[in-house]
Amino acid sequence: PADEEEFVALFQDVSVSRWMGDGPSTEAEDRALFGRIFSKVYAENRFEVWAVKVGGELVGHAEIKPTEASGGHELIYALAPSAWGRGLGTELALALVGHGFGTLGLTEVHATVAAENAASLAVLGRIGFAHVRD
Repeated sequence: PADEEEFVALFQDVSVSRWMGDGPSTEAEDRALFGRIFSKVYAENRFEVWAVKVGGELVGHAEIKPTEASGGHELIYALAPSAWGRGLGTELALALVGHGFGTLGLTEVHATVAAENAASLAVLGRIGFAHVRD
């Protein structure tokens, strides 16, 4: 709950949220999402979700969760512009994959990325992901 303001600010940043789900949401929707993460996801252990912090500052959000879209588990990550260009996306994606394979015992993970999201596609390419379908 202490991270709510930073979480909402991250998700309200259009340069971040334009790549997430259905795109930017209202502030009320992002606050409701934050509430669901704590009341449902953590409480019911539905899937893995983390705040990404550097020096105590929330700079991102990450998840590994089951998804029907890929028929397996999907990596989801978002970083604030202040964290871009420093290799943090690659480090985060590697950590998510490692957690999925090591801790969760998954045999494969997926990511859904907009074709225009060159930065995320580059991150996934660097860690060995292959394009499977549009």
